[in-house]
Amino acid sequence: MNKVFFLLLVSLVLLPLHVTVLAAIGSWTPISDVKDPHIVEIGEFAVSEYNKQSKSGLKYVKVVSGESQVVSGVNYRLLVAANDEVGGPSKNYEAVVFEKHWLKSMNLTSFKPATINARFL
Repeated sequence: MNKVFFLLLVSLVLLPLHVTVLAAIGSWTPISDVKDPHIVEIGEFAVSEYNKQSKSGLKYVKVVSGESQVVSGVNYRLLVAANDEVGGPSKNYEAVVFEKHWLKSMNLTSFKPATINARFL
């Protein structure tokens, strides 16, 4: 009887932890350090890839803010500042990049002018 009670007690303690971990997968989490070299690399990649796809000449300025989402890799939703000409005024763009780090693979999912009500500002 003690073993059954012990297993029940352990289950009740561990179940909330398991649910918390599952809730984190798929949820968007704010990026605390947008100056992290890896986040900067993703922002630069987003602008570069957008330029290739659209034959544009945007220049990367910085990552303003962002959030990440763990899925079968990691989605990064970044607010990226870029400008059309060196020294010109920058505009904000919402870029979504899907990364599979273990494959050294990044894919630009979307890139568009940021709306004033972007959720992750």
